Amino acid sequence: PVDTISKRFRYDAALVSTLKDMEEDILEGLKSKDLEEYLSGPFTVVIKESCDGMGDVSEKHGCGPAVPEKAVRFSFTIMTISVPNSKNSSVRVFEEAKPNSELCCKPVCLMLADESDHETLTAILGPLIAERESMKSSELLLEIGGILRTFKFIFRGTGYDEKLVREVEGLEASGSVYICTLCDATRLEASQNLVFHSITRSHNENLQRY
Repeated sequence: PVDTISKRFRYDAALVSTLKDMEEDILEGLKSKDLEEYLSGPFTVVIKESCDGMGDVSEKHGCGPAVPEKAVRFSFTIMTISVPNSKNSSVRVFEEAKPNSELCCKPVCLMLADESDHETLTAILGPLIAERESMKSSELLLEIGGILRTFKFIFRGTGYDEKLVREVEGLEASGSVYICTLCDATRLEASQNLVFHSITRSHNENLQRY
């Protein structure tokens, strides 16, 4: 929308910048796991996405343009980085120790808008989501430690505000068709049968799914 103020980075550029900042962590991780430092990958990067309202950010003084009182931020956190070893087993070379910390949260887009204004959010986040979708099926070649390495990305939407409507499965939105995170009963099934529900997934399966 013309009257919406927003600032965003290209998603792939933001990921490249973040991985370059983590160069020492990745090389240290390879060394600590007794892996060859010249491993080219593919490195699998698990990313937690977050999108949430930031509350009232309005300026009560000054003579700048009138802006909405609410802001929304879309950001990501690199949770883990893994690479196959010589036996083709996945070895984790990096794990974020404080995944909920602001220090590891990388902003991709900041917009002055109300999080309940889905039309505006969709218009601004649409291109960003398209970039993310294309990255799901592609690989990134990036020089780390003087060697070109391959990175693949897995995106998790677990940091979204529950009021935001998104095209993801499970209980990641209040509009979800599921009734809980441990069984596959839909809201419709639960409304017709409140008794026979069972836990169908383990905690580990749940972590992979959500």
